[in-house]
Amino acid sequence: MKKIILLMFIFCQFPLFYAQAKQTNSTDEAAQHHAWLKQKFGKQHQTLIPKVAVADMLYACNKARQIEPVNYQLKDLVINMDKTRLAEKLVLCLGEDTLQSDVAINFGLLGCFEEQLGHLPEVEQQQKMALVKKAVLSLSRAERQKSLTQCVSQQAIHYLQ
Repeated sequence: MKKIILLMFIFCQFPLFYAQAKQTNSTDEAAQHHAWLKQKFGKQHQTLIPKVAVADMLYACNKARQIEPVNYQLKDLVINMDKTRLAEKLVLCLGEDTLQSDVAINFGLLGCFEEQLGHLPEVEQQQKMALVKKAVLSLSRAERQKSLTQCVSQQAIHYLQ
């Protein structure tokens, strides 16, 4: 009887052990893949991050302030616009606010999250962007800066693919 109970226990636990082992292997493979990506594309990624951040800021700033009658697409700003021209347009749009200002950080977050949510249906995207705007207002400057850095970093990875 003890052997039967022991065998039942082992068979019941096997799927759990298998799942844990599979998850560990997946985690190891993901870590190795991440390290390979970092080695291969790390420099490009670090170079792209500032341009993506400025593009996000310009995109949201122009959308809010309508400095230019153009409805920019973020992808076009990142891929096609020269970084110097991009920066000049952002300075024009920000006016008296600097690139390091709270206004610029907020625009960066809004632009970044809008692209992150771009795949959603429009109604759902608008609902989530309303939550993003509310969250942006409630976060400290340090939290907003950290969120912008993380969002832009993920965004830059997307442009490398």
